[in-house]
Amino acid sequence: MSDIKRRVEKICQDAKKASLSIANFDSNLKDQVLLEVVKLIKKNAEKIIKANQRDVKAAKENNLDPAKIDRLTLDEKRVAALASAVKEIIKLPDPVGKILYDVKRESGINVKRITTPIGVMLAIFESRPNVTSDIAALSLKSGNAVILRSGSDCINSAKILVDIYREALDRFSLDKDAVILVTETSREFVTELLKMENYIDVIIPRGGKSLIKAVTDHTKIAVFRHLDGNCHTYIHEKADFEKARRILFNAKMRRVGICGATESLLIDKRIAKKILPLIVDDLTEVECEIRGDKACLEIDERIKLASEKDYYTEFLDKIIAVKIVKDIDDAIKHISTYSSSHTESIVTEDEKAAQHFLSRVNSAIVMHNASTQFADGGEFGLGAEVGIATGKLHARGPVGLEQLVTYKYIVEADCAIRS
Repeated sequence: MSDIKRRVEKICQDAKKASLSIANFDSNLKDQVLLEVVKLIKKNAEKIIKANQRDVKAAKENNLDPAKIDRLTLDEKRVAALASAVKEIIKLPDPVGKILYDVKRESGINVKRITTPIGVMLAIFESRPNVTSDIAALSLKSGNAVILRSGSDCINSAKILVDIYREALDRFSLDKDAVILVTETSREFVTELLKMENYIDVIIPRGGKSLIKAVTDHTKIAVFRHLDGNCHTYIHEKADFEKARRILFNAKMRRVGICGATESLLIDKRIAKKILPLIVDDLTEVECEIRGDKACLEIDERIKLASEKDYYTEFLDKIIAVKIVKDIDDAIKHISTYSSSHTESIVTEDEKAAQHFLSRVNSAIVMHNASTQFADGGEFGLGAEVGIATGKLHARGPVGLEQLVTYKYIVEADCAIRS
């Protein structure tokens, strides 16, 4: 056995052992640990920011793109938001131990289906310090142990945050290995982690297509797929222009570096000549580059010609791809072809058209007259999330507490014998 495999197996064994312990924590104990985390985040805010500044400095020296640097950066407000997110998780009901099915059969057996923790989760993510805290908190609340593998870009931020969670567990004399950070950044180390199906029950990759592919190509373990957010906003022929402009501007520009940001705009040809120049006015004012098809260029010369690749791209930047479509079905066809199945929104005052769009677009989240930047578990009232699942099995959309449990059947009887 190689040294790397030995170290990987030791980490997984420690996490497995901790998972058996945390699975039996009662709700009050889990909440007490998380409350201690909140206190420690507030107490160590200055240290967290200083550690994060080292990450940001290195990121700038390595020419990381501005959108990723924005997601990486922590300031006083964002550290306070970390603590607030944990407080919101405390308020949520415990997802463990819920009875989903309870039936007394004629045979004399009583059958219950009850929620239980998944076990050990492996989270692999890029430059997102908040993901470190959110996943750790959700794991504890759902009774799971978690192995966190942060990208090297935010390793200092991740270290101090994981230390806080481990300190909180230790203060209650609980197994600190319920939250483990992998500091080894080599690919070989990660490849070995992906082979640990005897210990790890589910993998949560947070990153682009290349990360998702690397994970799914090298593991037999179940994966919560969080693909990139190539989100669409479609302005229907019966849209209110003022609403459409406000929704699109927010959907694209509120935060360009998040997965819920609109990357492609579709406009009905019947209104394109009137509304497109207004949208170009709005976006060029904030230095957003607009790339469109030939029909767009004929309407406004400020637009650059889009390539086929642009319509597949999650820019995470001040860039948007625009296409003029024939009608609602053409818009749906375009989304079906180019979307990553994350979030799509229609802007229209026509309720029938809205329902047509909502029922036929098969993405994880579909909206009507709302900014795609609402694609967030917290905004849905579900609390923090580990990501937006774009697959179709087990979890879809925001993956929060309720998706981080599985279930088992409990059968009780008094000497039931099957004939």
